[in-house]
Amino acid sequence: MIRFGLIGAGRIGKVHALAVQAVPNALITAVADVVPAAAEALAQQLGAQVVSIEEMFNSSHVDAYIIASSTDTHADYLMRCAEVGKPVFCEKPLDLSYERAQRCSEAVQKAGVPCMLGFNRRFDPQFSTLKQHLQAGTIGKLETLIITSRDPAPPPVTYIKVSGGIFRDMMIHDFDMARWLLDEEPTRVYAVGSALVDPAIGAAGDVDTASVTLSTASGKIAVITNSRRATYGYDQRIEAFGEKGMLQANNQLENTLLFAGTEGVMTAKPQHFFLERYADAYRIELTQFVQALQQDTQMPTTEQDGLQALRLADAAYESWKSGQPVDLT
Repeated sequence: MIRFGLIGAGRIGKVHALAVQAVPNALITAVADVVPAAAEALAQQLGAQVVSIEEMFNSSHVDAYIIASSTDTHADYLMRCAEVGKPVFCEKPLDLSYERAQRCSEAVQKAGVPCMLGFNRRFDPQFSTLKQHLQAGTIGKLETLIITSRDPAPPPVTYIKVSGGIFRDMMIHDFDMARWLLDEEPTRVYAVGSALVDPAIGAAGDVDTASVTLSTASGKIAVITNSRRATYGYDQRIEAFGEKGMLQANNQLENTLLFAGTEGVMTAKPQHFFLERYADAYRIELTQFVQALQQDTQMPTTEQDGLQALRLADAAYESWKSGQPVDLT
């Protein structure tokens, strides 16, 4: 049985707590949060103890950690995990600073601590099936990849100001997906972006609508499109095109009902947001984390994946600001 200490009892902490409840041979025994009431409420639901951060890292009743706290704390807590020598599952990103994230990665590797980064979309059944077909050569050599990711509504501007911007906060998932599906590191990044949804986002120094083109040494091209607003729901799609055909992973709908009549053909909207869309992915990723610990096998994602995705995010930001492509070679 893997006994988890959960750091962070906010929205994503609750998501991981719910996922752990569905994972065999795993349970959460301790919860810590800077908001005591949030920790107390979640701990009571889980039958866990509320502890301080210091107690968390000194507890003999915790075998591994889940870091689901605010982004600016991830690196510090990962360092603590390295110090105590216990495995850790950490939400993305490692940090908003590439240099600090790199130092954190080096510390984790030096300590030899198993570390998995929460790029949950790799574990979505639709996307993982697409990956399996790419590996099997179903469409032959991959030539172009199109990734669409649109949120139903923008977050508060107060969040935008501390998020690191659309490239580091939202698109970082898509950078990881692009690396994973291309199976080759991008060597060139070109980004454009605008504040079309909310002028306040632009005033905060960010954009809410962005597109990035990635290219690799072999010539593969990936295009990522993000928007902070989609009036019809959470838009999550991937298209892979190759020499022998095309693969598509489309939206998960609220239901499978289809109406056909003289007015046309109608289906349900996409599921509302990530909590519904990626519920299975959160459970599967934590299941695989536990299995990797029990079987002493390599983690399916690591802090190195987080580092490379952040590198692409930084390059995209630089390209957007300069209006020029960025060469990563």
